[in-house]
Amino acid sequence: MEEIKVVESNDTASAAITQQFIVVRLGDEQYGVDIRFIDNIVRMQKITRVPKVASYLKGVINLRGEVIPIMSLRLKMFLPEDEITKATRIIILKLGQYGSIGIIVDEVKEVVTLEEGQIEKVAYDSKDDKMNFIGGIGKYEGGLISLLDFNLVMQERENTP
Repeated sequence: MEEIKVVESNDTASAAITQQFIVVRLGDEQYGVDIRFIDNIVRMQKITRVPKVASYLKGVINLRGEVIPIMSLRLKMFLPEDEITKATRIIILKLGQYGSIGIIVDEVKEVVTLEEGQIEKVAYDSKDDKMNFIGGIGKYEGGLISLLDFNLVMQERENTP
């Protein structure tokens, strides 16, 4: 009779708390979107404009019978207007109190798993509006990824660069 050996791992790395992010590109910078909020990633499609909304709200799309508002993350972060290419995607997020919303990104790159020790919280600097949306910085393969905090992104503020 063969003996089955049970091996218990005391490896602290396997017990570390990890988070997964989808890395997206906006211009020359990389941002991380917490995978827990992502409902879908779709190709760019026709967006129906809605009058009298903030300039960063591009309009709405109909996705399988659900009307979803679409936001230009570039405009919300005071970056130049979106340049639509074959790589442009709309990421559909489910954000609890805000419901579903789509964000336009230049490109979806990869999924990364970061451990707690690879994420550094950032201090809020009221002078840098772009940093107002960043909840932390992830260190991954020698590079840095700005981790978006969608509670901050969704807050209405004066849209002055």
